[in-house]
Amino acid sequence: MEEQFILRVPPVVAERIERLLNDSSSSSEDKNLDVVFSEDGRTGTFVIGEDRFSASLLDLPTVVESYKTYDDNVLIKTADIGQMIMVREEEDGVPEAVEYRHGLTPPMRDARRRRFRREPDLNPEVVRRVEKDLQNIMADELRVEMVEAEEYGDQHARNVGKKVASTPAKPDVPEAGTVGGEPDGSDYDESDDSIATVSGSEA
Repeated sequence: MEEQFILRVPPVVAERIERLLNDSSSSSEDKNLDVVFSEDGRTGTFVIGEDRFSASLLDLPTVVESYKTYDDNVLIKTADIGQMIMVREEEDGVPEAVEYRHGLTPPMRDARRRRFRREPDLNPEVVRRVEKDLQNIMADELRVEMVEAEEYGDQHARNVGKKVASTPAKPDVPEAGTVGGEPDGSDYDESDDSIATVSGSEA
């Protein structure tokens, strides 16, 4: 982004600057072009040739976007301009504030009054009192939420304890085919008889 500003000059000075930019054969006196500001950075002197004019650095009511193009088709943004150097003649009055009332185009005349909402005229004491009341309300709501959370946690713990105490224990059920937890020996007897029968037939 580039650093740019608006230079607004009286019509007589504008003609001299235009000749200086377009005509290479302009007088050497007009080639001396300079702006010098004082220590406050807001007031200064505009110099062109041997003439000096008072100048002021003012803040525009809105930000002006600056574009450039190389083919008259594609626009490239180059800067956001928020200030203007106003050069005035001796009979012109000094600006009352550093914020300029008007924009750069006729529709933006007196833009600060017509296009922007005015700040409400509030009593600082009322603002502080309302702020304190809101802080107290928020603190009370926070304490209520903490108490409710603690009560809910205690009730939930009691409910869980009751469920654990009321759950009956499952009885031990012996497995099928056992008496008193000991295995039945019928399977072993049948296997022994079958082994004895097979061995007798082989003999």
